[in-house]
Amino acid sequence: MAKANLFYAQSGGVTAVINASACGVIETARQHKAEIGKVYAGRNGIIGALTEELIDTSKETAATVAALRHTPAGAFGSCRYKLKSLEDNRAEYQRLMDVFRAHNIRYFLYNGGGDSQDTANKVSMLSQKEGFPITCIGIPKTVDNDLPVTDNCPGFGSVAKYVAVSIREAGLDVASMCESSTKVFVMEVMGRHAGWIAGAAGLAAEKEGDAPHIIIFPEIAFNKAAFMRKVKACVKRHGYCAVVVSEGAHYKDGKFLADAGGTDAFGHTQLGGVAPFLANLIKQELGYKYHWAVADYLQRSARHIASATDVEQAYAMGKAAVDFALAGKNAVMPTIVRKPGKSYRWTVGEASLAEVANVEKPMPRDYITRDGFGITQKARDYFSPLIRGEDYPPFKNGLPDYARLKNVLVTKKLPIWKSP
Repeated sequence: MAKANLFYAQSGGVTAVINASACGVIETARQHKAEIGKVYAGRNGIIGALTEELIDTSKETAATVAALRHTPAGAFGSCRYKLKSLEDNRAEYQRLMDVFRAHNIRYFLYNGGGDSQDTANKVSMLSQKEGFPITCIGIPKTVDNDLPVTDNCPGFGSVAKYVAVSIREAGLDVASMCESSTKVFVMEVMGRHAGWIAGAAGLAAEKEGDAPHIIIFPEIAFNKAAFMRKVKACVKRHGYCAVVVSEGAHYKDGKFLADAGGTDAFGHTQLGGVAPFLANLIKQELGYKYHWAVADYLQRSARHIASATDVEQAYAMGKAAVDFALAGKNAVMPTIVRKPGKSYRWTVGEASLAEVANVEKPMPRDYITRDGFGITQKARDYFSPLIRGEDYPPFKNGLPDYARLKNVLVTKKLPIWKSP
């Protein structure tokens, strides 16, 4: 009987360390050749399974696979594609089952956020009913850090490090010019409903007067009058004001400050432009000269300044996913468990996919200062270990030398897929 094959796919917005998880999966699977045949990767995530575009990772050398650990973005392609419920679109799930049967895939490892864990959970349930059991393991990933159960999410530590470094450096720049030039700098970061990234930027402010002076969280309704008073007082006291704002900042009625109109592939409101919105608001109300920046993709792709802790944890989650699968666990996701004590230590835990599917974890209120514009010591204690350590990629000709995969596709066995 042929050995069972493993299917791995990347989903949603990519990170600086998602490929470290892929490296953990492939390297660990290669150590278990008696139990696992081929490791296939979906070209462009779950879409690759639907279209039967399966990448044969056995065509990659050990050195190339190892290089994934220091390579950003999604090496096999990711996607924003949410499968509907079994009742609404059974054809898609049936297609997945047909592809898995055709290629003897018995292990499905899905690397993504809450929506991805929901998909893996549904595939697990359907496979049991279909009489072709597939072991489904989720691998946590999201820069937003909003998955429940796990202490933190791979991808977050590196983006947290990037935004903290960026606002510190930009703050120094503005401080040096504020006497005769820019008075306000606004940096927009990711975070739709959870302000973890914005909060992490607060690590840059180690003493009175350090940037950022104001942080706008999705967890705290935006109060224009209070914000303007804070900006004015900051400029008067320090000569300038550095603001970090989450893209999900909203008013008391729930309306986003920067609702761009329309929705994305997951049905989420399309956001963008809260930094220029705030900057112009300050100009209109207070008359200060300003500059603004949107971290956007730069924050999640900055592998050159990744957190060593984040890289280590991302790899560990990929390895644990394979270990879980071989141990007979199903419909679960490895988690990061923070151990108690003054020194930072962590271990691998687990959560059921049902616990993490489609659930968002906001920042606790006691991580945010009473006035709603900063972080508390409790937040600092949480954030600090996650950005520690440097894990620089190798450089060549002055630039990072990242992995270049062959991404050889497996021969198709089924008719061309046509989406319903």
